[in-house]
Amino acid sequence: MFGSGRRTAGKDPTGSLRAMAKPSLRKEAIVLDACFAVALGSMGPKALGLPSEARITPQRRTTVLVFALPGRTDPMRFSLYPVAWCLRLVVRSASAPCWLVGVLLIVLLVASGSAAGVAADEDGEDKHLPETNAGTYSMKRDVEGETFILEAGAKLYSDNCAVCHGERLEGAALGPPLMGGELVYGASTDELVASISNGFLKRGMPAWSDTMSAEQIKTLAIWIVETREGLLYSDFNFTDELILPAGTIRTQAYDLKIDLLTTGIDPLPYSLALLPDGQVLVTEKMNGLRLITPGGELSAPIQGTPEVYDDGQIGLGGVEEGLGWLLDVAPHPRYLENGWIYLAYTERCMSCNEASRVSGRPVSMVKLVRGRIENARWVDEQVIWQPPLESYSASSDMIAGGRIAFDPDGYVFVSVGYKSGDGIQDLASPHGKIHRFRDDGRVPEDNPFVDVPGASRSAWTYGHRTPQGLEFDARTRRLWGTEHGPRGGDEVNLLLPGRNYGWPLFSKGQNYDGTVVNGDGRHGTEVSLGDIEQPVVDLTPSVAISAFVVYEGNDFAAWRGDLLVGSLKAADLIRLRIEDGQLVEREILIENLARIRDVEIGLAGELYLLLEHASGGQVVRVSAVSNSLH
Repeated sequence: MFGSGRRTAGKDPTGSLRAMAKPSLRKEAIVLDACFAVALGSMGPKALGLPSEARITPQRRTTVLVFALPGRTDPMRFSLYPVAWCLRLVVRSASAPCWLVGVLLIVLLVASGSAAGVAADEDGEDKHLPETNAGTYSMKRDVEGETFILEAGAKLYSDNCAVCHGERLEGAALGPPLMGGELVYGASTDELVASISNGFLKRGMPAWSDTMSAEQIKTLAIWIVETREGLLYSDFNFTDELILPAGTIRTQAYDLKIDLLTTGIDPLPYSLALLPDGQVLVTEKMNGLRLITPGGELSAPIQGTPEVYDDGQIGLGGVEEGLGWLLDVAPHPRYLENGWIYLAYTERCMSCNEASRVSGRPVSMVKLVRGRIENARWVDEQVIWQPPLESYSASSDMIAGGRIAFDPDGYVFVSVGYKSGDGIQDLASPHGKIHRFRDDGRVPEDNPFVDVPGASRSAWTYGHRTPQGLEFDARTRRLWGTEHGPRGGDEVNLLLPGRNYGWPLFSKGQNYDGTVVNGDGRHGTEVSLGDIEQPVVDLTPSVAISAFVVYEGNDFAAWRGDLLVGSLKAADLIRLRIEDGQLVEREILIENLARIRDVEIGLAGELYLLLEHASGGQVVRVSAVSNSLH
């Protein structure tokens, strides 16, 4: 009945069936169509195995089943007319009156629906949760799609490459190993794409471009690189054993030591911020804001901060997804004078916009506020930025962004991810943008789009997918950002005013289904690759890049001006040196530690890392061993 689920705009998907039907059949099918509406409406979506937001809507000539999908603001619609028409063809030979068939249909469907509803309740798998003002979060996982993501590259390799290179890339009689050493013709994604495409006929390897599509070749190449580097998409490092190194860690310039500052943090923390008195602010997505003393004592949650919700559900990789989270925290550059602390969070609401009313689900969106902490309470809150309610969406806050950065002049930047995929290239939408404000929320008159009719006046850059880190380099007066790509294509970007960073039109990664990132023609804009600001650093395969700092301190003077970047899937701390817009050095400082969600610089130049883990989050301190400069 549902086919592929694709909508065909401006067309009647049942038109061909109506043209084929005789007038008498057509009238009878319309009667049965109405009976479907009565029966299915009385059964409810639960008994039908449909999303809870599904509803039956009578329309002209046909009844339509309507429900929303995650990430879509427009509901999906499926006509019931073809089912009614086919059913009438089957029963017509019985010469039964159409009205009698309709009555029987209603009775049978309602009875089966009631039984299904009772069974579901008895199994305990479909209990109705109590309504709250902000609704209840629900996520419908695409298990089939997730399986494809995890297995597509592996299947291509097994079907086409394993006979020569071994099932585990260990090599075989016909081909060399692809693991454990350098590859003669290069091991980057682009180099592997070239090798697979062109082949090596003299060595017996065919040109696979004759039998594989470009998308398949890139999927295969990315999978090989992921496997070689231990960065498979399915490895999230969220439940792996977390053991801090006991000895020193040698890097090119320093020997490092790692000390535990505190444990007992929620498994999903998001941000650290250092205060002038040595205390550390830490945000927990589903729990709130806490303080850590210089000695490592963790406070109770600060009272009165924006409301957050802990009804998330487990997503791919064992990491929770949800709506209504606390994200970044940042003290004002003149905190000692004014005491202001800025919070980015996703405000959650129910029935507050059309998307929520249609789907019956809560929605959320990034919001920026500031306040002060007095006697363990959040006070004096002021709203710096709240986007329009119509921009709130039901997409998980995992892709919300919500990072904060200040420049020395007190301007504040905040990132917003692709919680609504259709607005990223739309300058009127807040999604997929870096926004810039004065510290009190006013929009600066020198923002790049203030004079563009209909554009968001606060937008600084656009075309962003999932921003993860945001930092202003006071020395060079440049704004830097990190963001996740799809399958590959993690980025480090120099964020220049008014520039387009490409998503969802272009990416150096590929879509999870193996197709090229090209915007699918859905975004109503003509943009060439030359119009897109390219990343300064492309990380393919994806390390799941996270937050970072531009290092300025004394503990690691040799790294001044370098980007020290955390990663989630790779669980590494990475040093990047960029000169004249080019990456000139990349060094893994700490390898396979844990999911590093945030990085901060301490008062003496030491580093603080915020680690997330299923057993509980941790904060660790990284410092140089005395006189260890190599």
